[in-house]
Amino acid sequence: MGSVDESRIGLLVAEENRNEEIGPSTSVLKQQTGGWKASSLILFTELCQCIAIFGITKNLVVYLKTELLEDNVSAATNASIYMGSYFLAPLIGAYVSDAYWGNYLTIMGFCIINFTGMVILTLLTSLSSLKQSPFFNFLGLYMISLGSGSTQPCLSAFGADQFDTIDRKAKASFSSWYYLSIKIGLVFSSTVIIWIQDNYGWTIGFSIPTLLSGIAFMCLKAGSRYYRYCKPSGSPFTRLCQVVVAASRKYTLDFPEDDSLLYHTKRESAIVQENGSSEHTPEFSFLDKAAIITSSDFSCSGALNPWRLCTVMQVEELKSILRLLPIWATLILFTSVSSQESSVFVEQGMVMDRHFGSLNIPAASLSSFNVIAVVVFAPIYDKIIVPVACRITKTEGGLCHLQRAGIGLLFSMLAMLSAAIVEMKRLQIARDEGLMHQNVAVPMTIFWQIPQYVLVGVGEVFNQIRMLDFFYDQAPDSMRSLCLALALLTVSLGNYVASFILTVVNRVTGWIPENLNEGHLDRFFFLFAGLSLFNLVVFVYCASRYRYKKK
Repeated sequence: MGSVDESRIGLLVAEENRNEEIGPSTSVLKQQTGGWKASSLILFTELCQCIAIFGITKNLVVYLKTELLEDNVSAATNASIYMGSYFLAPLIGAYVSDAYWGNYLTIMGFCIINFTGMVILTLLTSLSSLKQSPFFNFLGLYMISLGSGSTQPCLSAFGADQFDTIDRKAKASFSSWYYLSIKIGLVFSSTVIIWIQDNYGWTIGFSIPTLLSGIAFMCLKAGSRYYRYCKPSGSPFTRLCQVVVAASRKYTLDFPEDDSLLYHTKRESAIVQENGSSEHTPEFSFLDKAAIITSSDFSCSGALNPWRLCTVMQVEELKSILRLLPIWATLILFTSVSSQESSVFVEQGMVMDRHFGSLNIPAASLSSFNVIAVVVFAPIYDKIIVPVACRITKTEGGLCHLQRAGIGLLFSMLAMLSAAIVEMKRLQIARDEGLMHQNVAVPMTIFWQIPQYVLVGVGEVFNQIRMLDFFYDQAPDSMRSLCLALALLTVSLGNYVASFILTVVNRVTGWIPENLNEGHLDRFFFLFAGLSLFNLVVFVYCASRYRYKKK
């Protein structure tokens, strides 16, 4: 989650646009706006937002089971669909921000939607007549999903906009603090908020996230005079669609013998001559027809129709994204594994011994070990593993992006194997204790789940976090935000895929009944491990054929 939000910091607007919007007194206004005064308010807003949203999502399975009386499969499925929608929403926020409103107005608008959803959900917990209403509960939940999810990419980009383009050190520092605020919010929610919900009820447990959501909105609004604002730069989706439409219209034309006859602007020619980027490539040659010049591409007045003629640079932008898609597709199952820690892992923990001395540990709180694993292992990776790998491979960075991602996929498979082994042991204890037909917790401490949470966290360090660098590095310069949004989309689709697999498997096999002591959750985990292994093989094949972008 944290790393996916950080990726949008790559969306920056040229300093010339910022100067144009501010006007002739740019140097004076720059001293009064932006910088750490403005970005610190954005960081505090993100911290409050993270505590609020994780305070809802991390214990959602328990809420659905205890308040809406859903069974194991329905609760886990609905939780996965909800998380999928949450990570789909950033695409909406990014599009609205880039094409129409800009970051600030987009954040403010969707914050209102998020706060309204929080209020609805909180009120439902205290209204007995509507308490178990699926319609109003899911209305509140999906308003939260849309509102909070859509603000995430805009908050990170808006924070980066507060610094000058050349101030890379400040931007990097903001990136670190932004990532840290996400992790602090996650840990606080996974421990304090969840404990309050389990011990003091849902009304108080949801009132705190609602209050924090309102504080986030007021904090961001209070700093409006300190911010630097950038004009919307337009959506890259339009440019991509223009290539497809133009190529389809010219599908009967023959290619010119000389590639130089394809349509280049003077600016593109200069860029290609200077650094070799966006030069013509032979893959997906059908799309090149969009750059073939014909008389019908221009109006009577000589104006170019962008839906009939596109530049070579536009065509190559689309080709770059198409080359990324096979790699992108293999990441979906990895995020499906990660989604288990908020659904099936929690249900597994609910039927284990959750006592630690006199404390009764909420099952969802063990997700904090995932965060701890990321925080602890990330510096180990950078300070120890990377230098050792550099000495072995004799290359900068030690391992390339795709090699790191493959290792992450391996750890995701090991996480599911660990969960399966723990479940096998839990079921064996249930049989030995005569608890097979009783829907009760078995005398096996929940701390046996720690390895599976840790393995998922280590996998995220190798895969999810590092693949953001890959998408940013390999994306066309003008479409980095779109490619990073695609990385967010894998999290959304991963949750949907997990929900689909869970529903289908249970209907066919019945492995996940209401009483998990009578089921075979271990077989479900082994199935996911097998799918992860197959996905790793496909990834290795795709990675071996991938051609890196020229520097």
